[in-house]
Amino acid sequence: MKYLLDTHVVIWFFNNSPDLPLKIKEIIKFPENQIYISSVSLWEIAIKASLGKLNMNIEFNGLLEDIIKRDFEIFPIKNEHLKYLFILPYLHKDPFDRLLISTVITEKLTLITSDENICKYDVSWIW
Repeated sequence: MKYLLDTHVVIWFFNNSPDLPLKIKEIIKFPENQIYISSVSLWEIAIKASLGKLNMNIEFNGLLEDIIKRDFEIFPIKNEHLKYLFILPYLHKDPFDRLLISTVITEKLTLITSDENICKYDVSWIW
């Protein structure tokens, strides 16, 4: 399966947070699954961490290195994502999440998220 991690899932996973259910940790660690992290999530983490609004157990450069070590793929923003974002219904106000939603839809991925607002969209998701 191909999964895109929501930003909070990335944070919880790399912080080894108890907020991340064991079932989700197992999905992320299962070697047959393809795990994607959007550059949008990394952008959001970098902004929040640099403003002091986010505490990570790992420095940002270390996070990037760990993503690569785990063979997770950093997914870039593509034109198709932006085109879909333009027509995406305005059910969610967070611009980062809206771009994740358009990515999941256009790339036919399953989003791992606990965000109920994202779940208002016709997307494949699990929690």
